[in-house]
Amino acid sequence: MYVIRMKNCAFFARHGVLDEEEALGQRFYVDAELTVEPSRPLEDDSIEDTVNYGIAFTVIEKIVTGHRRFLIEALALEVAKALTARFPQIRKAEITVRKPNAPVPGVLDYVEVTVVWPE
Repeated sequence: MYVIRMKNCAFFARHGVLDEEEALGQRFYVDAELTVEPSRPLEDDSIEDTVNYGIAFTVIEKIVTGHRRFLIEALALEVAKALTARFPQIRKAEITVRKPNAPVPGVLDYVEVTVVWPE
């Protein structure tokens, strides 16, 4: 087993509960920590037997920039499920979504949610 980490994948999207969040949109950041069990030994050095980072990024991008979700929790779960479905060698996907411009009555860097799949 080994872990692949993809950090700060950035996308412009329109998620959130408020109408203004959909109208204006904002940047979202995604981290993916993927625990992988290769189907063949790592010494074989075969891309077919591991998680292709480019394809994984595209899977994340399609979901994050796709239809609006009210909750970043739901967004993170959908990403985790999609990655584990696309790459059966992923045994666990830990997905973090950061929302820098969350509509809160104060100053903060971002709101962040992490989902682990399967639980």
